[in-house]
Amino acid sequence: MNTSPAPQDPEAAGLARLLTPEGLRLLDELGPYDPAASLTVSESLRARGHSPELVSAALTQSRLRAKAQAKFGAYARHMVFTRDGVEQATRWSVAALHAQRFAQAGIEHVVDLGCGVGADSLALAALDRTVTAVERDPLTAAVATVNLTGWDRVRVLCTDAESLDLSSLEAGPADGVWLDPARRVTGSGSTRRIFDPEAFSPPLSFVTGLAADGLAVGAKIGPGIPHEHVPADAEAQWISDRGDVVEAVLWFNAVRRPTVARAALVLGRGGGATASSAPGSTALESTAHETGDTEPAETAENAPAAAELTSASWQSPAPEGKLLGPVGRYLYEPDGAVIRAGLVTDLAQHLGAHLVHPAIAYLSSDTLVETPLARAYEVREVLPHTVKVLKRWVREHDVGTLEIKKRGTDVKPEQLRRQLAPRGCGRATLVMTRLHDAGTERRVVLAVHPVN
Repeated sequence: MNTSPAPQDPEAAGLARLLTPEGLRLLDELGPYDPAASLTVSESLRARGHSPELVSAALTQSRLRAKAQAKFGAYARHMVFTRDGVEQATRWSVAALHAQRFAQAGIEHVVDLGCGVGADSLALAALDRTVTAVERDPLTAAVATVNLTGWDRVRVLCTDAESLDLSSLEAGPADGVWLDPARRVTGSGSTRRIFDPEAFSPPLSFVTGLAADGLAVGAKIGPGIPHEHVPADAEAQWISDRGDVVEAVLWFNAVRRPTVARAALVLGRGGGATASSAPGSTALESTAHETGDTEPAETAENAPAAAELTSASWQSPAPEGKLLGPVGRYLYEPDGAVIRAGLVTDLAQHLGAHLVHPAIAYLSSDTLVETPLARAYEVREVLPHTVKVLKRWVREHDVGTLEIKKRGTDVKPEQLRRQLAPRGCGRATLVMTRLHDAGTERRVVLAVHPVN
């Protein structure tokens, strides 16, 4: 396929020069990007006879590759990116899990609608799936073509996802579909996020239409999707990677787990507790999700350890009775994926902990249970919520590095830090929140120390 982009803007013009035999050879010759050496490198390459435009494009791409290493590891050195592509591409560890779903369900031919720079298609191909990668934007399709070159069972199409006939593709009818709908619009020199699922491109109704046709469907959506917008026949899985909630995914039909309505998958925080559960209740698992040979040889780091909290329904225990109580010896800050999935009280139940306020996602107990699903702190003191007291406490404890966390309060951490003026040598963490004691509410500050 010919996907060479027309040079309509500086980025397109630069990639048009770069996506040539000369441009790609030059790019591969460059070492790791070093901002301090970029001017010297530029002058050296121009002295060798390369045009200023090509040199600029190569150095820009080298910088994008360096930025992409956070998502793709060392394999980023073998890929090509657009500026938006680096920001929006699925992290390799997460893309491998997407591909694993289709492989475990026995789905052979997957159509990647809105493939971007090709991250998910690459993960699917690495698990020996036949992949039809579809991208509407010619520039991005050209980049995906380069990134997927060498995979015999992958074809890139530059066309509109919604007009594609999935039953008459060159590789045969699709068995499954992966979608990453566009959730941003650009205009007047700025980009803004879209929160209405029907304003996505393609919209959520298009996704559910594919599922209604019986296809195995996975759709990446924003983690902020309201629960009421999740289709009744979908499994909703929120995923965090090394503390960042990166996405929510809707799974349908063959790639949906029949006993799971919603789940919080936490990657990159090590091992944790394992608890069994009765049918219909929440299951807590800790495991290393195997990615098999999905990762290219150049990025053979082990898949990050993962823990998952699942629920068979959308009903969680109410924050009352034993699940609501005072601050104990330990405070737990649930991972963002757990909070987004609405599984805070489920987690409290499994940890033998309770909420300190019915509307705030902090848990507490007198017994420590190590879990990657929450960050644990030891509570050292419970302080009044006043600047005067806190300022004295910071001074008396010789605090110089102060972390301020908050939930359920309108405190601005940076403003409070300036007021407290820490100038000592020690470190401290203060948690600003509200407690629910005996039917009354009060604002407090917890002086805590991270357990790990």
